[in-house]
Amino acid sequence: MSSPLLAEATRIAREFDYPADQVQRGVAEYIRQSNEGLAKENTTLSQIPTFVTAVPNGTEKGLYLAVDLGGTNFRVCSVQLHGDTTFSLTQSKIMIPRELMASGTSKDLFTFLARQIEAFLRIHHNEHFEAHQRRRREGHEEEELFDLGFTFSFPVRQYGINSGTLIRWTKGFNIPDAVGHDVCALLQSAIDHLDLPVRVAALVNDTVGTLMARSYTSPGETGTLIGAIFGTGTNGAYVEKLENITKLKHIKDAHYDTHTGEMIINAEWGSFDNQLSVLPSTIYDRDLDADSNNPGIQMFEKRVSGMFLGEILRRALLDLYNNAQLFKATETSVPSDSFLHRQWGLDTSLLSDVEGDTLPQMPKIKAALKEHLAIENPTDDDCKAVKILTHAIGKRAARLSAVPLAAVLIHTGKLDTDDIVDVGVDGSVVEFYPNFEGHLRDALREVPEVGVAGDKKVRIGISKDGSGVGAALIALVASKDETLKNPVEKSS
Repeated sequence: MSSPLLAEATRIAREFDYPADQVQRGVAEYIRQSNEGLAKENTTLSQIPTFVTAVPNGTEKGLYLAVDLGGTNFRVCSVQLHGDTTFSLTQSKIMIPRELMASGTSKDLFTFLARQIEAFLRIHHNEHFEAHQRRRREGHEEEELFDLGFTFSFPVRQYGINSGTLIRWTKGFNIPDAVGHDVCALLQSAIDHLDLPVRVAALVNDTVGTLMARSYTSPGETGTLIGAIFGTGTNGAYVEKLENITKLKHIKDAHYDTHTGEMIINAEWGSFDNQLSVLPSTIYDRDLDADSNNPGIQMFEKRVSGMFLGEILRRALLDLYNNAQLFKATETSVPSDSFLHRQWGLDTSLLSDVEGDTLPQMPKIKAALKEHLAIENPTDDDCKAVKILTHAIGKRAARLSAVPLAAVLIHTGKLDTDDIVDVGVDGSVVEFYPNFEGHLRDALREVPEVGVAGDKKVRIGISKDGSGVGAALIALVASKDETLKNPVEKSS
């Protein structure tokens, strides 16, 4: 017979059930919100046009640059595409001086970035760099420029594949004179000032990069349909028909290539159903949201992503600790400064450790409780209670993750063709959380329009380095865009 502690843990765990009928309601509502986002601005699902109008097929060749400004580090890399779904990548990473992040001017910051690109070229592509300088001195008009993909992970209003204005800074940056300005133009200006052989060809979102990188490396002839990130945060991008993106007509000064009849959409699905019309909600979800720094926003992300799963679990464990007999055995000790009592104190890697422990003695769970929460000598019932809650929270996150995937599969009609539908995923949760994909696929099967056929038709593969390889591939697409200046053919 189960103890009162395990009975209470099981009762709380049931609150995280996300049954088939709720999955189906979620999918229907996601399709409704996505259509709304394609038609107009300021909707729950942003459905942002990326102006990327083609996906690679693995035969692309050439040498491209990519830079990634995503937080405190700046990464520069060059990607050699071999034309056979393989690539070579060379990269360097540097920390951005704190004074440039907040008290400097945009010119200071972008000059610093351009200098890192110059240093990278001198070290890794010096021959090309020197040849460019020589041709300039000799007055040659024709230039061989590197096309560069710029991953810029801050809110941007995009007007074309290589133009977008900064809406606001996040992640500790605060340089007011950059807000409202085209970040590609700011970087290009700094590059030109240093006379570098580089053209900023594309502004890149990391989710779109994930889709592009997967499409280049994935097996078979069909391009990738969806790029999805399930990590610290969650978001997705997918290939949409141009005719469905009716709000493009209202974007002033927008320019894009219409040859393919398609465009990649950045869904920004972390904010799906902020109004909670269909998303599940427990007391732990509601309290987490109320105590977060952005209440009422990113409600889907707060149930799915690595940044929040540890905190949901911590709140459920604290409830058991305060109101049941969790960690109350005489030999068990919970220090007063244990992270059990601290908001955001529990890292999501604890959930992976707990879920991955299949041994009767539960050694990984005991080690994880000691490492993360400083809890000594938990009983077997303590460990089982932790496992019951962890399993419920992780399983719900995986099943929720099936909602946008199923919705995009149905909305695009790709399941009605004979082709394999390829999905590229990245992020610590999908990569390291035990059986995340298994739970996600169970939920997909429960959506009638996907069903068991989806098991064979939907191929899910890890896509690494969207901000490097993916950004380089978007630069390649941009270099072929007829609406932009034609680049000189590059050789490696």
